[in-house]
Amino acid sequence: MQTAPTSGDDESAESPVPLATMPLRSSRASGLATLKQTGNGRWHDWRWQMSNRIRTAAQLQKFIPALADTSEFEKVIAKYPMAITPYYASLIREANLSDPVFQMAVPQTRELWDPPFLAEDPLEEEEDMPVRGLVHRYPDRALLIATTTCATYCRHCTRKRVAGTRECSISAARMQAVTAYLADHPEITDVIISGGDPLTMSTAAIEHILSSLRSVPSIEVIRIGTRAPVTLPQRITDELVAVLRRYQPVWVNTHFNHPNELTEEAGNACARLVDAGIPVSNQTVLLRGINDNPQLMEQLCRGLVRMRVRPYYLFQCDLVRGVEHLRTPLSRGIEIMEYLRGRLSGLAIPTFVVDAPHGGGKIPVLPSYIVTTSPTHTVLRNFEGMLINYPDPVIAPEPSKCHLRMSAAPGVWELAVGKTSMIVPENTHRHSRRDGRATERLSRSGDPI
Repeated sequence: MQTAPTSGDDESAESPVPLATMPLRSSRASGLATLKQTGNGRWHDWRWQMSNRIRTAAQLQKFIPALADTSEFEKVIAKYPMAITPYYASLIREANLSDPVFQMAVPQTRELWDPPFLAEDPLEEEEDMPVRGLVHRYPDRALLIATTTCATYCRHCTRKRVAGTRECSISAARMQAVTAYLADHPEITDVIISGGDPLTMSTAAIEHILSSLRSVPSIEVIRIGTRAPVTLPQRITDELVAVLRRYQPVWVNTHFNHPNELTEEAGNACARLVDAGIPVSNQTVLLRGINDNPQLMEQLCRGLVRMRVRPYYLFQCDLVRGVEHLRTPLSRGIEIMEYLRGRLSGLAIPTFVVDAPHGGGKIPVLPSYIVTTSPTHTVLRNFEGMLINYPDPVIAPEPSKCHLRMSAAPGVWELAVGKTSMIVPENTHRHSRRDGRATERLSRSGDPI
């Protein structure tokens, strides 16, 4: 790795704007207007945003005067660095833990509490690195850690052990070693560029990585994992988009966690990518007290689809040190998935996964829709609780050996042996609508039209 300038491109970094001029407002609109005034017209310059990140407890206190004592923050920042772009800070509406952006961006002393089952590297990425910076776990794909720099350091980061501890990017020599490994392993056809956030790098540095990967004939798809559309939407410039288009197929996986992040600026950033033919999908992390609410998750997924961003994964928070206060029980994720099914189209429903410890990889976790099976039928249930028997293929018809009389109220056994085809719960909205339409049709039966 080599040290990377936080300003990104070769343009010299400016002196940070005094954050005393950046007071917190209760409404995002007025706060955003105040923050924009501090940029001297450079609010939309991503390099200015990077140069003026909130990095210290003193700067944080100037931005949020309500935080009278920041000594506890200093202890956390010393272990897990803080950085918040002015743009992302402007999304904070309340200076307390009721605010989702505040929780995701501002250090908490709870990050220093670690139960014994947590680890710095729970996914054991270090164990799956044949070359420094390249994680090769699955047979056909690899993950490249291109930088340790992010625009904003999320408090739930799975790489808290390295993110921001020394802001640096992959060196040319190490990139050459990565390329050589990929060339020697043609089974790898898909490379994910991650970090840190690779889009905090200069456009020239990003292009160097892309061209290096494209020099390997077996690499078919390149994916970029980035939170820039969320925390630094100004980074999605026409120049950057033109470079990404040059190395297609390139996919972008971004990371929206809450509807408050679905701003006009974020939407415009995603639109630039999608309009250029670069598919954008989203990976949400399930976070206690931030988005672990079924209705809120539905709102987020609907908003993403409106922005032409495909909800891809809903991640269970990893067993990483420093994030225990944000983890939810697995049952909460299953409950949310149960709620989404039937209320959203399949296009808008992410896959709930656990990235298993010890390098076990992503394991889908879903509600159970198979009630029981028999040699001839599978009993399924839908989101309403309706039970349906699904007959397996029949090779040759055989006379039934079961001559039991049908009971007045069929149960799961009758479904499993094919004695009835469904059991419908009473008073579902769908069947009420059906009954209403049937009554309407009956009333119109004498109509000549």
